[in-house]
Amino acid sequence: MIKSVVIIPTYNEKENIGRMLRTVFSLSEGFEVLVVDDGSPDGTSAIVKGMQQEFEGSLHILERSGKQGLGTAYIHGFEWALERGYDYIFEMDADFSHDPNDLGRLLSACTDQGGDMSIGSRYCKGGKVENWPFTRWMMSYFASFYVRTVLWMNIKDTTAGFKCYSRKVLEAIDLNEIRFVGYAFQIEMKYTAYKLGFKIVEVPITFKDRELGQSKMSMSIFKEAFLGVFKMRKR
Repeated sequence: MIKSVVIIPTYNEKENIGRMLRTVFSLSEGFEVLVVDDGSPDGTSAIVKGMQQEFEGSLHILERSGKQGLGTAYIHGFEWALERGYDYIFEMDADFSHDPNDLGRLLSACTDQGGDMSIGSRYCKGGKVENWPFTRWMMSYFASFYVRTVLWMNIKDTTAGFKCYSRKVLEAIDLNEIRFVGYAFQIEMKYTAYKLGFKIVEVPITFKDRELGQSKMSMSIFKEAFLGVFKMRKR
């Protein structure tokens, strides 16, 4: 039986986390969930812990003290998952910009289509974005184009954060050598897997802007990604 876990990093996601967890656990694939919470002052972790008895053995939480960055949250989760023998490890946002109903399609891209890693892609054929201002869509689309141009990486959605890794991909990547913690983390993980020769499959999704809670995107995160691409290429 395939053993899969969905890693969801959180910071102040009380409006979304309960509904997200119930949606994931309603899926037929039997996903487990690991929430990595960075000391949310709004009580996000308390909501998760309050649901653990209901979803005993399937809902897990790692609590960290304060905001330490998206990348370190995922790496912490990856290490936890590898130690416990999961076959497939997912990344997903808590705010429903990633539709949990697409988790099965990402899994199938690996188990049935031979992917070592799959990406929920906004910019491959069939993918799209809803509820974004045109200027934000332009910035995101051309950011992916910029990354492809600099890194020579044949992936349409290079900044996507909705992903499935087979265990062997994360075992092959030296997680201690992943340098970036913000937006650039998503690029670096794809680029590293790509350079190691793993097969990456893009799965078209509809990305929807969050309806509840506040976005964590900032200019410093965007700047890290813009400059970080040149550092990746140099390395």
